[in-house]
Amino acid sequence: MLKIQDVHAYYGKSHILQGVSLDVNEGEVVALLGRNGVGKTTTLKTIMGINPPKQGSIHFQYGGKETDITSLPSYKIAQLGIGYVPEDRRIFTHLTTLENLRTGLDLVYKNKQLKEKALEEVFQRFPRLGERKNQAARTLSGGEQQMLAIARVMVTKPKLVLMDEPSEGLMRLLVAEIRRVIKQMRDEGFTILLIDQDFKMCLEIGDRAYIMEKGIIRYQGETKELVGNKEILFNYLGVS
Repeated sequence: MLKIQDVHAYYGKSHILQGVSLDVNEGEVVALLGRNGVGKTTTLKTIMGINPPKQGSIHFQYGGKETDITSLPSYKIAQLGIGYVPEDRRIFTHLTTLENLRTGLDLVYKNKQLKEKALEEVFQRFPRLGERKNQAARTLSGGEQQMLAIARVMVTKPKLVLMDEPSEGLMRLLVAEIRRVIKQMRDEGFTILLIDQDFKMCLEIGDRAYIMEKGIIRYQGETKELVGNKEILFNYLGVS
Protein backbone atom coordinates (compact mmCIF):
# COMPACT_ATOMS: atom_id res chain seq x y z
CA MET A 1 0.00 0.00 0.00
CA LEU A 2 2.81 2.42 0.92
CA LYS A 3 6.28 2.22 -0.57
CA ILE A 4 9.09 4.60 0.39
CA GLN A 5 12.33 4.30 -1.58
CA ASP A 6 15.66 5.96 -0.78
CA VAL A 7 14.08 9.05 0.77
CA HIS A 8 16.30 11.92 1.88
CA ALA A 9 14.83 14.83 3.82
CA TYR A 10 16.31 17.93 5.41
CA TYR A 11 15.48 20.63 7.92
CA GLY A 12 17.44 23.54 6.56
CA LYS A 13 20.94 22.15 6.04
CA SER A 14 20.45 19.30 8.53
CA HIS A 15 20.25 15.96 6.71
CA ILE A 16 17.58 14.13 8.74
CA LEU A 17 16.46 11.18 6.60
CA GLN A 18 19.40 9.53 4.87
CA GLY A 19 18.07 7.08 2.33
CA VAL A 20 15.04 5.68 4.16
CA SER A 21 13.21 2.80 2.48
CA LEU A 22 10.21 1.01 3.97
CA ASP A 23 6.86 -0.40 2.95
CA VAL A 24 3.49 -1.05 4.53
CA ASN A 25 1.14 -3.70 3.18
CA GLU A 26 -2.63 -3.43 3.32
CA GLY A 27 -4.05 -4.65 6.64
CA GLU A 28 -0.70 -4.48 8.45
CA VAL A 29 0.35 -2.61 11.56
CA VAL A 30 3.97 -1.59 11.02
CA ALA A 31 5.96 -0.09 13.90
CA LEU A 32 8.68 2.48 13.25
CA LEU A 33 10.94 2.35 16.30
CA GLY A 34 14.00 4.21 17.53
CA ARG A 35 15.26 6.57 20.18
CA ASN A 36 14.13 10.20 20.27
CA GLY A 37 15.48 12.45 17.53
CA VAL A 38 16.39 9.77 14.99
CA GLY A 39 13.93 10.88 12.29
CA LYS A 40 10.72 8.94 12.97
CA THR A 41 8.41 11.95 13.09
CA THR A 42 10.18 13.45 10.08
CA THR A 43 9.38 10.25 8.18
CA LEU A 44 5.65 10.69 8.78
CA LYS A 45 5.78 14.40 7.94
CA THR A 46 7.63 13.55 4.73
CA ILE A 47 4.97 11.00 3.76
CA MET A 48 2.25 13.60 4.39
CA GLY A 49 3.97 16.24 2.29
CA ILE A 50 4.60 18.52 5.27
CA ASN A 51 8.34 18.20 4.78
CA PRO A 52 8.77 16.99 1.17
CA PRO A 53 11.82 14.86 0.36
CA LYS A 54 14.78 16.23 -1.55
CA GLN A 55 15.48 12.82 -3.04
CA GLY A 56 13.71 9.48 -3.36
CA SER A 57 10.10 8.50 -3.99
CA ILE A 58 6.90 7.73 -2.09
CA HIS A 59 4.09 5.73 -3.69
CA PHE A 60 0.63 4.95 -2.35
CA GLN A 61 -1.46 2.15 -3.83
CA TYR A 62 -5.08 1.29 -3.14
CA GLY A 63 -7.79 -0.44 -5.16
CA GLY A 64 -5.39 -1.32 -7.92
CA LYS A 65 -4.37 2.31 -8.47
CA GLU A 66 -0.87 3.50 -7.63
CA THR A 67 -0.12 7.18 -7.08
CA ASP A 68 3.23 8.90 -6.79
CA ILE A 69 2.69 11.19 -3.78
CA THR A 70 6.31 12.33 -3.49
CA SER A 71 5.59 15.93 -4.49
CA LEU A 72 1.88 16.20 -3.72
CA PRO A 73 0.61 18.81 -1.25
CA SER A 74 -0.68 17.53 2.09
CA TYR A 75 -4.37 18.07 1.36
CA LYS A 76 -4.21 15.92 -1.79
CA ILE A 77 -2.41 13.17 0.10
CA ALA A 78 -5.16 13.26 2.73
CA GLN A 79 -7.81 13.11 -0.01
CA LEU A 80 -6.27 9.87 -1.26
CA GLY A 81 -7.10 8.30 2.10
CA ILE A 82 -4.00 8.76 4.27
CA GLY A 83 -4.92 9.91 7.77
CA TYR A 84 -2.39 11.53 10.10
CA VAL A 85 -2.51 11.62 13.90
CA PRO A 86 0.36 14.00 14.75
CA GLU A 87 2.47 13.89 17.88
CA ASP A 88 1.07 17.20 19.13
CA ARG A 89 -2.54 16.19 18.28
CA ARG A 90 -3.34 19.49 16.49
CA ILE A 91 -6.99 19.54 17.52
CA PHE A 92 -8.89 22.82 17.28
CA THR A 93 -9.00 23.80 20.93
CA HIS A 94 -11.57 26.60 20.46
CA LEU A 95 -14.06 24.20 18.82
CA THR A 96 -16.19 21.61 20.57
CA THR A 97 -15.51 17.89 20.34
CA LEU A 98 -18.32 17.52 17.81
CA GLU A 99 -17.11 20.45 15.72
CA ASN A 100 -13.61 18.95 15.62
CA LEU A 101 -15.02 15.69 14.31
CA ARG A 102 -17.07 17.47 11.70
CA THR A 103 -14.01 19.20 10.21
CA GLY A 104 -13.16 15.88 8.58
CA LEU A 105 -16.65 14.43 8.41
CA ASP A 106 -18.14 17.17 6.22
CA LEU A 107 -15.43 16.66 3.60
CA VAL A 108 -16.12 12.93 3.27
CA TYR A 109 -19.91 12.59 3.59
CA LYS A 110 -22.52 14.69 1.81
CA ASN A 111 -25.44 12.61 3.04
CA LYS A 112 -26.73 13.65 6.48
CA GLN A 113 -27.70 10.11 7.46
CA LEU A 114 -24.22 8.80 6.66
CA LYS A 115 -22.71 11.59 8.75
CA GLU A 116 -24.89 10.68 11.70
CA LYS A 117 -24.01 7.01 11.34
CA ALA A 118 -20.30 7.80 11.23
CA LEU A 119 -20.57 9.93 14.37
CA GLU A 120 -22.54 7.21 16.12
CA GLU A 121 -19.82 4.68 15.35
CA VAL A 122 -17.13 7.04 16.70
CA PHE A 123 -19.04 7.69 19.93
CA GLN A 124 -19.55 3.95 20.41
CA ARG A 125 -15.80 3.48 20.09
CA PHE A 126 -15.01 6.50 22.27
CA PRO A 127 -17.83 6.84 24.84
CA ARG A 128 -16.00 9.66 26.63
CA LEU A 129 -16.10 11.78 23.51
CA GLY A 130 -19.83 11.19 23.21
CA GLU A 131 -20.28 12.40 26.78
CA ARG A 132 -18.24 15.52 25.97
CA LYS A 133 -19.37 16.20 22.42
CA ASN A 134 -20.54 19.74 23.20
CA GLN A 135 -17.53 20.54 25.37
CA ALA A 136 -14.70 22.81 24.15
CA ALA A 137 -11.72 20.68 23.13
CA ARG A 138 -9.35 22.78 25.24
CA THR A 139 -11.17 21.60 28.38
CA LEU A 140 -10.64 17.91 27.62
CA SER A 141 -7.98 15.95 29.47
CA GLY A 142 -4.79 14.96 27.66
CA GLY A 143 -6.09 11.45 27.10
CA GLU A 144 -9.43 12.70 25.80
CA GLN A 145 -7.67 15.07 23.41
CA GLN A 146 -5.62 12.15 22.10
CA MET A 147 -8.79 10.12 21.61
CA LEU A 148 -10.27 13.08 19.72
CA ALA A 149 -7.20 13.29 17.46
CA ILE A 150 -7.56 9.59 16.61
CA ALA A 151 -11.34 9.80 16.22
CA ARG A 152 -11.10 12.80 13.90
CA VAL A 153 -8.98 10.70 11.54
CA MET A 154 -11.06 7.55 11.87
CA VAL A 155 -14.32 9.32 11.05
CA THR A 156 -12.94 9.94 7.53
CA LYS A 157 -12.56 6.17 6.94
CA PRO A 158 -8.85 6.35 6.02
CA LYS A 159 -7.15 3.62 4.02
CA LEU A 160 -3.85 4.17 5.86
CA VAL A 161 -3.29 5.78 9.28
CA LEU A 162 0.00 7.38 10.28
CA MET A 163 0.08 7.53 14.08
CA ASP A 164 2.80 9.46 15.93
CA GLU A 165 3.31 8.84 19.67
CA PRO A 166 -0.36 8.30 20.62
CA SER A 167 0.51 7.33 24.22
CA GLU A 168 3.01 10.12 24.88
CA GLY A 169 2.48 12.00 28.15
CA LEU A 170 -0.55 9.99 29.21
CA MET A 171 -1.24 8.30 32.54
CA ARG A 172 -0.91 4.53 32.59
CA LEU A 173 -4.69 4.02 32.69
CA LEU A 174 -5.15 6.15 29.59
CA VAL A 175 -2.24 4.46 27.83
CA ALA A 176 -4.13 1.18 28.29
CA GLU A 177 -7.19 2.78 26.70
CA ILE A 178 -5.21 4.03 23.69
CA ARG A 179 -3.65 0.58 23.35
CA ARG A 180 -7.12 -0.96 23.34
CA VAL A 181 -8.25 1.41 20.59
CA ILE A 182 -5.25 0.66 18.38
CA LYS A 183 -5.73 -3.09 18.89
CA GLN A 184 -9.36 -2.73 17.90
CA MET A 185 -8.37 -0.80 14.79
CA ARG A 186 -5.91 -3.56 13.89
CA ASP A 187 -8.56 -6.25 14.40
CA GLU A 188 -10.95 -4.31 12.18
CA GLY A 189 -8.41 -4.29 9.36
CA PHE A 190 -7.02 -0.75 9.54
CA THR A 191 -3.58 -0.32 8.01
CA ILE A 192 -1.34 1.59 10.42
CA LEU A 193 2.20 2.95 10.48
CA LEU A 194 2.82 3.44 14.21
CA ILE A 195 5.43 5.37 16.17
CA ASP A 196 5.46 5.17 19.95
CA GLN A 197 8.03 5.07 22.75
CA ASP A 198 5.98 2.27 24.33
CA PHE A 199 8.03 -0.37 22.52
CA LYS A 200 6.20 -3.19 24.27
CA MET A 201 2.89 -1.98 22.85
CA CYS A 202 4.36 -1.60 19.37
CA LEU A 203 5.82 -5.11 19.40
CA GLU A 204 2.61 -6.56 20.77
CA ILE A 205 0.32 -4.88 18.25
CA GLY A 206 2.59 -4.66 15.20
CA ASP A 207 3.09 -7.27 12.50
CA ARG A 208 6.46 -5.92 11.38
CA ALA A 209 8.91 -3.35 12.67
CA TYR A 210 11.62 -1.05 11.38
CA ILE A 211 14.27 0.41 13.66
CA MET A 212 15.78 3.77 12.78
CA GLU A 213 19.04 5.31 13.96
CA LYS A 214 20.26 8.76 12.88
CA GLY A 215 17.96 8.85 9.87
CA ILE A 216 18.89 5.38 8.62
CA ILE A 217 16.89 2.15 8.82
CA ARG A 218 19.10 -0.28 10.75
CA TYR A 219 16.72 -3.21 11.16
CA GLN A 220 13.54 -4.60 9.67
CA GLY A 221 11.65 -7.78 10.39
CA GLU A 222 8.62 -9.38 11.96
CA THR A 223 7.87 -8.25 15.49
CA LYS A 224 7.74 -11.83 16.77
CA GLU A 225 11.38 -12.22 15.73
CA LEU A 226 12.40 -8.85 17.16
CA VAL A 227 10.92 -9.68 20.57
CA GLY A 228 13.51 -12.44 20.98
CA ASN A 229 16.45 -10.45 19.63
CA LYS A 230 17.84 -8.97 22.84
CA GLU A 231 20.98 -7.64 21.17
CA ILE A 232 19.06 -5.52 18.65
CA LEU A 233 16.61 -4.30 21.28
CA PHE A 234 19.42 -3.23 23.58
CA ASN A 235 21.68 -1.69 20.94
CA TYR A 236 19.06 0.44 19.21
CA LEU A 237 16.26 0.88 21.75
CA GLY A 238 18.06 0.51 25.08
CA VAL A 239 15.66 -2.26 26.10
CA SER A 240 17.28 -4.80 28.38
